[in-house]
Amino acid sequence: MTATLLRRIATPKKALAGAALAAATTGLIFSSASAQAAAPTSAKAIAQQKIADSAQFSCFDKIVSHESGWNPKATNASSGAYGLVQALPGNKMASAGSDWKTNPETQIKWGIDYMKDRYGSACGAWAHWQANGWY
Repeated sequence: MTATLLRRIATPKKALAGAALAAATTGLIFSSASAQAAAPTSAKAIAQQKIADSAQFSCFDKIVSHESGWNPKATNASSGAYGLVQALPGNKMASAGSDWKTNPETQIKWGIDYMKDRYGSACGAWAHWQANGWY
């Protein structure tokens, strides 16, 4: 074999090795990104993590979807109710944390406790909401 022929054969192998290395490197980057994605980032994902029972989460989801559309800064212009669960007054949620105005996790914790204390569960609160249009 001539040196030119050997170079032609070796060049594609080098290109393939380079591509394989790039793919492996990219795979490592994706693996790191998915590990970081394990922490819930949306309010709904946080609630789903905190409410293990799927039926109770479904009821909580229905209430929050109706009340605030999952917006932790939602404010009712007429009543002043605030947050994901539309606490009235909003500062009641301070009992769950001083960051109640901005932290959906704090609002969710307060909402879960409120629904449990007042209605027995999120589904009890949803049943009341369905019957009365509020909870």
